[in-house]
Amino acid sequence: MTVLKSFEKPLTPEEEIKYLTDFKVEKDEVAKEILIQRNMRLVAHIAKKYNNSSQDQDDLISIGTIGLIKAIETYNVDKGTRLATYASRCIENEILMNIRANKKNRVQVSLQDPIGTDKEGNEISLIDILGTDIDYIIDQVELKVQISKLYEQLEKTLTDREKEIVKLRYGLTTSGYKTQREIAQKLDISRSYVSRIEKRALKKLKKELNSERSPV
Repeated sequence: MTVLKSFEKPLTPEEEIKYLTDFKVEKDEVAKEILIQRNMRLVAHIAKKYNNSSQDQDDLISIGTIGLIKAIETYNVDKGTRLATYASRCIENEILMNIRANKKNRVQVSLQDPIGTDKEGNEISLIDILGTDIDYIIDQVELKVQISKLYEQLEKTLTDREKEIVKLRYGLTTSGYKTQREIAQKLDISRSYVSRIEKRALKKLKKELNSERSPV
């Protein structure tokens, strides 16, 4: 991605410690600015993972920068981890929170769009008819979307045996939740084998769901 070339190269470990110390101990705002500028490549790299969202890439970088600043301000030098490791989580969390907020706003606008008029001629929206807390409705809509994606990947990604075990373990059948021991008895296999299949299936599902959310 060409945009990464416009950012300064990352700090060396020694430089990072120096500027972090200057900022944390001496309250040096110049050091803080250097830490921000020299970690912008990391922000752009993480923002790139979400370029399939409805937001502009520059906006995602701006939002990620907020996460970077929070990371620099709350980073504990004594923890022993590199700033980039800690900052990556802060940057990604900031972007994800913003994307989720935007999704809620879009649903809210849709729910509040006029769909007709009442007997008095006043415009009414879907939220008026539903008569439920809007945040609850939005969460339910989002939950249904996520569940739909999960079922889709479950059918597409897993083998028949993996699907059977996951559905039994997590209550996706009419018989409800089953323990690994109960599943082992039902399928006439060992409990440890059920455990291995379950772990493998969940790993495959996680990989597919993450790649769907953040394509390379």
